[in-house]
Amino acid sequence: MDIEHIVGTNVRRIRLARGLSQERLAFDAEVDRSYLGALERGEQNPTVRILARIAETLTCTVADLVTESDTPLPANLPRGIRQKG
Repeated sequence: MDIEHIVGTNVRRIRLARGLSQERLAFDAEVDRSYLGALERGEQNPTVRILARIAETLTCTVADLVTESDTPLPANLPRGIRQKG
């Protein structure tokens, strides 16, 4: 898996584990929601600064975002459900 997909998968996995919507994470990390969606799909190559903001918002490390994980993605939140915020 390439680094863009590793980062995207990890952001999505951790975001869902925290019960956050893309909208909430994007707002709190001060990134555009469409950018975050593209990042989660492996279509964006984020800067270290953006990775640091996302990691801080998710209460994880940048290393957690860039290291390949064997942990499976949790089930998606039902559409329209917004938790924690």
